[in-house]
Amino acid sequence: MYAVYYVVLLAVGFERIAELVVAKRNAAWSLARGGVESGFGHYPVMVVLHVGLLVGCLIEPIAAHRTFEPLLAWPMIALVLAAQGLRWWCIATLGPQWNTRVIVVPGLPLVRTGPYRWFNHPNYVAVVVEGAALPLAGSAWITAVTFACLNAALLTVRLRCEVRALAATATT
Repeated sequence: MYAVYYVVLLAVGFERIAELVVAKRNAAWSLARGGVESGFGHYPVMVVLHVGLLVGCLIEPIAAHRTFEPLLAWPMIALVLAAQGLRWWCIATLGPQWNTRVIVVPGLPLVRTGPYRWFNHPNYVAVVVEGAALPLAGSAWITAVTFACLNAALLTVRLRCEVRALAATATT
């Protein structure tokens, strides 16, 4: 049954590549319209953390000789799929304004449709849910706990960066 887990893990890896392709295109769009990038310092840390999540999900179940636990794995896989749906809903809603980097185009209004009509950072909800559910689907609980703790610290920095960037462009 671990084959299903590794297929999901592979699919998430490909999803990340698709995100980067969209992000690169959207970054070019934003920068061409006077977008201002913030958060240079934390972005490489974010990349390493997210790659580490995938690597941990791959290695921990094998190295720790974990067994596939269907009662845990199947609900976690459902949460991973739901998180992917939410992430792509965010990407579709923000359109060219969505990015993995913090790039704000001055003068553009905040998006208040799609999942953004209910709360400000739904994409981060997807990241948090996926960061717990993906490793737990493979019984990689050390990876889940480690990612959750490190991601909480990173999201604190990231959210502050986004709030400052949006405030700075709102006043210009």
